[in-house]
Amino acid sequence: MKKGYLLTTLKGVAMGAADVIPGVSGGTIAFMTGIYNELITSLKSIDHNALRLLANLKIKDFWKHINGSFLLSVFSGILFSIFTLARLMQYLLLNHPIEIWSFFLGLIAASAIFILRDIDKWRFSYILSFVFGATIAVWISLVSPTETTNELWFVFVSGSIAICAMILPGISGSFILLLLGKYAFMMQAIKELDLPVIIVFAAGAMMGLIAFSHFLSWLLKNFYKTTISLLAGFMAGSLVKVWPWKIASERFEGIDHPVLPGKYEMVTASDPHLLWALLFITIGFIIVFAIEFIAKSMHK
Repeated sequence: MKKGYLLTTLKGVAMGAADVIPGVSGGTIAFMTGIYNELITSLKSIDHNALRLLANLKIKDFWKHINGSFLLSVFSGILFSIFTLARLMQYLLLNHPIEIWSFFLGLIAASAIFILRDIDKWRFSYILSFVFGATIAVWISLVSPTETTNELWFVFVSGSIAICAMILPGISGSFILLLLGKYAFMMQAIKELDLPVIIVFAAGAMMGLIAFSHFLSWLLKNFYKTTISLLAGFMAGSLVKVWPWKIASERFEGIDHPVLPGKYEMVTASDPHLLWALLFITIGFIIVFAIEFIAKSMHK
């Protein structure tokens, strides 16, 4: 492998690590490491012209048209990182749930603040977009069941939606999977190499990339601040979903709702690990702003 593509693969590894952790965006890592524009351009090049070249068996021309060596390097790194870290994330979710959800909460809250810093002057449309995103996310977080269906059609849909977050700086695919109730399920599938689930998810992801990359690119280009306001609101509202202390709802089976640490301890008779939770929330914050600091340093 050429030195340039090896470096690109390492950048893909960093993106994959970010995509496994809700709140840290693979798109942000791509932007930080200087491959964001090339990634978007390469994904957009998978169009009808590329398919025509492939259908005519002009493999070399097809590979050049889609910048295949670059995409292969990026996605090889991403996949390596995801398969490496999935087992660790599954272990943490099962054995240290309060700490890991607190970590996610810090990451997502800091990411929402981070992407809002691009808005220097607030307009009514930005505020409305933020409130709308937050409202929708809170509603989804409160009414969606802890476990959603594991049917393959829903795995496909989850993949097609979650992958779009990869090309949006500030929002992560894992965050979308959390809202869809498929984060722990996919980490388990990757850990156990459940090939039918992984293949269907990957097919949905590929479909999502091809179908939405053009639209999302256009949206960010023409309505950037309105779009990031919506995304920030969505992330802020989703904090309900990653709140570390939850108890089962008495009214709706299969749905948990957030409570204060004191009530959690009273209802579950379990230690809320409050100090550890505060520590990991802080660590989540620090990581996001450390990434921002590194990004600024690299662009000087």
